[in-house]
Amino acid sequence: MSTLAEAVLTLGYGLASALVPIVNAEAYAVVAGNRGGHALVAVLALALGQTTGKLLLFEAARRGTGRLAQKLAHRGRSGRVAAGGTRWAGRIQRWLSRRRTALPMVLASATVGVPPLAVVSLAAGTAGLRRREFAVACLLGRVLRFALLVLPAALA
Repeated sequence: MSTLAEAVLTLGYGLASALVPIVNAEAYAVVAGNRGGHALVAVLALALGQTTGKLLLFEAARRGTGRLAQKLAHRGRSGRVAAGGTRWAGRIQRWLSRRRTALPMVLASATVGVPPLAVVSLAAGTAGLRRREFAVACLLGRVLRFALLVLPAALA
């Protein structure tokens, strides 16, 4: 397969994995690293695809802020699960609403995966984070994440 075709396929896989939770980009990165060859292309294409998908979530949350908040408020969960989810959602929203903590949180989420980047993407869209800042932090974190996954396999 040509490098361009592999890059386009990997970009599409990254986009799909950003939107569909069961599609695993990390496993794809490890396999790409084991195959050798174009590991750098795989890292960059996966990161770009993932960032594009997370930007779609970010924009959906930004444009539908009122509707998303209403749906989350009307969900009928009970007990400790609801209290824990509300507490975490409140913390994430507070961290993302402050310029000092918003970008480090997006970068950490994109690199480490805690809190989940999908949740952070939605919350960042409702918190008013700038699109460009979100995209740069997300892309940088995803490149770091995938590079750290590919590196041991590529060096072996």
